[in-house]
Amino acid sequence: MKFRLPDADLLFTALTLTGLLVAALARWALPQPGVEAAGYLLAYLAGGVPAFLRAGRELIRQRVLDIDLLMVVAALAALAVGAAMEGAVLLTLFSLSSTLEDRAMGRARRAVEALMALRPDTALRREGAATREVPVAALVPGDVVVLRPGARVPVDGTIAEGSGALDESTITGESMPVHKGPGAPVFEATVNLDGVLAVTVTRGTAESTVARMIALVTEAQAAKAPSERFSEWFGQRYTVAVLLGAILAFGIFLALGWGHDLALYRAATLLVAASPCAVVISVPAAILSALSAAARGGVLFKGGAALETLAEVRAFAFDKTGTLTTGRAEVTGIWTPDGNEAGFLSALAGLEAQSEHPIGRAVRAEAQRRGLSPAPVTAVHSAPSEGIEGRDAEGTLWAGNARMVARRGAGSDAPALAALAEGAETLIYAGRGERLLGAVTVADRPRVTSAAGLRALRAGGVTERAMMTGDRRAVALRIGAELGLRPDEIHADLLPGDKVRLIAAMTERGKVAFVGDGVNDAAALARADVGIAMGAAGSEVALQAADVALLSEDMTRLAEAHRLARRTARIVRQNLTFALGAMAVLVTGGLFFELPLPLAVIGHEGGTVLVVLNGLRLLADPIRSDRRGR
Repeated sequence: MKFRLPDADLLFTALTLTGLLVAALARWALPQPGVEAAGYLLAYLAGGVPAFLRAGRELIRQRVLDIDLLMVVAALAALAVGAAMEGAVLLTLFSLSSTLEDRAMGRARRAVEALMALRPDTALRREGAATREVPVAALVPGDVVVLRPGARVPVDGTIAEGSGALDESTITGESMPVHKGPGAPVFEATVNLDGVLAVTVTRGTAESTVARMIALVTEAQAAKAPSERFSEWFGQRYTVAVLLGAILAFGIFLALGWGHDLALYRAATLLVAASPCAVVISVPAAILSALSAAARGGVLFKGGAALETLAEVRAFAFDKTGTLTTGRAEVTGIWTPDGNEAGFLSALAGLEAQSEHPIGRAVRAEAQRRGLSPAPVTAVHSAPSEGIEGRDAEGTLWAGNARMVARRGAGSDAPALAALAEGAETLIYAGRGERLLGAVTVADRPRVTSAAGLRALRAGGVTERAMMTGDRRAVALRIGAELGLRPDEIHADLLPGDKVRLIAAMTERGKVAFVGDGVNDAAALARADVGIAMGAAGSEVALQAADVALLSEDMTRLAEAHRLARRTARIVRQNLTFALGAMAVLVTGGLFFELPLPLAVIGHEGGTVLVVLNGLRLLADPIRSDRRGR
């Protein structure tokens, strides 16, 4: 086994403890004044110098007096009055607690390293009739890679050939394998369990799912929650107050006629008792642990602020298509004025070829089922909340909803078309200029987990729910009824601006979260107090606008994330209450009672470790899909 040197903090802690034990043995078991002094020297140097250097760096770089300085000053004060043992105990416990905190907090900070380790280094790229092993970084969109059973997916793509089960737990947190076939998306770092797959690369490593996860986790660790900012602000200012207070107390003790040594000893005790270590560390311990637990369950928060805000949310608004529904719609009917369904569907599939919308995928799937090739269409662009536009060999081509038809001035009074428009399925029109080429009906269905997720949110204290969609009200009512939503909770025929206005109205009654997955949802995601992007394959715009990303399509995980956020808020309150209460008790003992310095040290360091351990309980509370809210 390869020998590893211990980390510096662990080494200094071991040396400090060794010095304390040597001094204690030389003092009580085998009295040796010279050995005792050497033990104290080792304890003070190993425990005090690193803390002093850290304090000096903070003072020079940030102009901040931190807790390390308080501990060093208190230990030196104890040494100055002949209480070297008490000072050595203080430095030993402070060094030990700092090391334990670093180790414990490191468990919550290793998320990025774990994600990086998931990425394979090489891939088998198909080159003609042969395959060649190449670095994953060399893959570009359009390349085809071959996945053997047991291989980890090297980059995001879609299955071109073959079918099999994939373990996606590393990305979505879903424990059960997912069976996929041609056309299905696969994500980097997931595992091909069986079968041989040919996968067409859709994203390079810089834009892959794992790359986005790493960016989100890094951003989350850098962003501080309001309570974290408070504890940091409190610690910085309170440290200065404690140092000045100890000096003032020393002066008062002298003025009361106390001896120099006793006054200095009591001031050092007060310095330790009043140090805000537990207050400063209590919030980050809980927040980072919760962020790590959420990431393991397939939920990424963009920082502690999003986590804290979600705990206060009692109203949730949802986009319909691709969020509450599967997004795997199917074409159920086609109408054309001339009966040429093949030509119409070929043109429409060509227009939708560059669309990631579920309706576009449904149209392409229907064309493929009929053996039709999509017509060449270029200059394709989105018309938000209306549809899509492009150009083919005959000119401008468009497809969309009734708003698009009205803007184009197209229409038809055919009874068959009117019958489709009155149904409870999504209706998409297509045309060229003012001429209507035809229409298709598309039916989507709710996700299997959507109804359970909405019930779990209600059980978890959510008092207001709303479904918002640009689809027709008849379609929205059908989906809403299957999900257990009341008619007054369903809002249809909406433009992106309408969603924003509805969310603004909801925020007047309290904190609001909006859940969506598409480009049309970006404004609503940004307007809500908490924006939640749904699905690992959600649009890049939605992921950028959101505060939280649900990598799984399991809606019950949303309720789990809400539960975890509320539990984190409770633990933060517990930690702050305990830390402030313990500090008040110790300060009272130091001011008005003869609190021994060793007892102040144990109370201070013990309290700090306890709040860290209390926060770390959240690491053992991962998000799972089998809960139904608590």
